[in-house]
Amino acid sequence: MAEHAIPTDASQELRDRINTAQPHTARIWNYWLGGKDHYEVDRAAGDQIRALHPGIGDYAREDRLFLGRAVRHLVTECGIRQFLDIGTGLPTADNTHTVAQGLAPESRIVYVDNDPLVLAHARALLTSSPEGRTDYLDEDLRNVDSILEHAARTLDFSRPVALVLLGVVIFLGDDDDPRGVVGRLMDALPSGSHLVLSHTITDPSMPDVDEAVAFWNEHGTPRLTQRTPGQVTGFFDGLELLEPGVVSCSRWRPESGAGEVPDEVAMFAGVARKS
Repeated sequence: MAEHAIPTDASQELRDRINTAQPHTARIWNYWLGGKDHYEVDRAAGDQIRALHPGIGDYAREDRLFLGRAVRHLVTECGIRQFLDIGTGLPTADNTHTVAQGLAPESRIVYVDNDPLVLAHARALLTSSPEGRTDYLDEDLRNVDSILEHAARTLDFSRPVALVLLGVVIFLGDDDDPRGVVGRLMDALPSGSHLVLSHTITDPSMPDVDEAVAFWNEHGTPRLTQRTPGQVTGFFDGLELLEPGVVSCSRWRPESGAGEVPDEVAMFAGVARKS
């Protein structure tokens, strides 16, 4: 597979920020999803990780399917029309704005990521319906005040917002106070807002996941911090968890045939409402 070309409108500074010598999680995720925005180093690392844990590529697919189900629920059942999606990753099929605006064209979405390749493609691919609006911020999750300040140019924080944090809090170590970061973001949102969060777990029943993460932390960037299912549930403290709670993302309101129980993956997720 040929390496994907960076869009021609990307600045030289942006090009200089893209490290093609070291595997990067956003590009590996894109590789696992069948995208084209990755390099040989990412494909090699992705294949090695998959050799350590053959099911890990399914996490990307299940996480993306969970996003679609969560967004559809929030739009159709909860009346949400605004989304703050942090840790966007490289654009693929069924992005947040695609799902939300397909159901409610007036929806507004702000994407946030700090990967230069994501930024380059976001400029070209994250478009909007005429009735709604889509914006992109080149920012780090840790910089809560800056994110909120700039997102307020697109979102109305007096009305409910869905905060989407899929597979991104894993990049915050315990020293970064991850629960504090999530809490500060939710504190800025009004009653009726929702938190949508997914996170890779560590569990004694899935030792190969720990091995794959250890390999990543030795060879890739940025580093990952796994957490137990209980610790992931802690991010929703003070909020009203929607059924079925914090579960494998494949098992959050699956749309498969009646009676089928989807396989469990080590990516747990939940959706919760702020009172």
